[in-house]
Amino acid sequence: MPPVTPAILNDLAPDGILRAAINLGNPVLAQRGPDGEPQGVSVALARALAEELGVTLEMRTFDAAGKVFAALEDNAWTVAFLAIEPVREAQIHFSAPYVLIEGTYLVKKDAPFQHVEQLDQPGLRLAVGEGAAYDLYLSRTLQHAQLERAGTSAGAVDLFIEQNLDAAAGVRQPLEKVAAADSRFRVLNGAFTAIRQAMAVPKRCDNGAVFVSDFIQRCLRQDFVRAALLATGQPDVSAPR
Repeated sequence: MPPVTPAILNDLAPDGILRAAINLGNPVLAQRGPDGEPQGVSVALARALAEELGVTLEMRTFDAAGKVFAALEDNAWTVAFLAIEPVREAQIHFSAPYVLIEGTYLVKKDAPFQHVEQLDQPGLRLAVGEGAAYDLYLSRTLQHAQLERAGTSAGAVDLFIEQNLDAAAGVRQPLEKVAAADSRFRVLNGAFTAIRQAMAVPKRCDNGAVFVSDFIQRCLRQDFVRAALLATGQPDVSAPR
């Protein structure tokens, strides 16, 4: 572990408190535990980082990644857990990814679609969570289909159902839970993107960013991330090595 210098602390916990943004809108990364407190791989990483720094951890919870990113303007956090996206990189230093997850579609069981590529057609309307990684990706890459935005990722599924849209885009695991609970729906095989989840630090925090990048690499080498995923019921999520 590299030394924790005053410059690092000034970036990440200037008043002795590490403020970590936890996105409960992505249940692969964070969930409410039985006691109502946040748990998940991002929570485990935040706690481990605070311990290394020797500071108090304050978790600030959000229900959507877009809201986490927007809160950067208010200096609401010094570390967050977000997907690596070009539109965010102007304001954020990203670590290497610690989790890889698939972006795919939920469709009606009798829908004619079998592959994700079939969803980019004129006249199709796709629900997304505003500001989520897959919203940003699809906004760049779709040529024909129209995006309909909900405030959260869970809200995108509700929008898909309520407005009789053609599909809901999202992270595979929570979409599969929807399909497992309701036989009217299914999840397409394949993915339109691999979402690279990383630790994020505001762009002004150069020293903190170097420390966080080293921290993530050590956590991956030590299988800390994989163990945290297994401990919180995410055995089918990939952690890079």
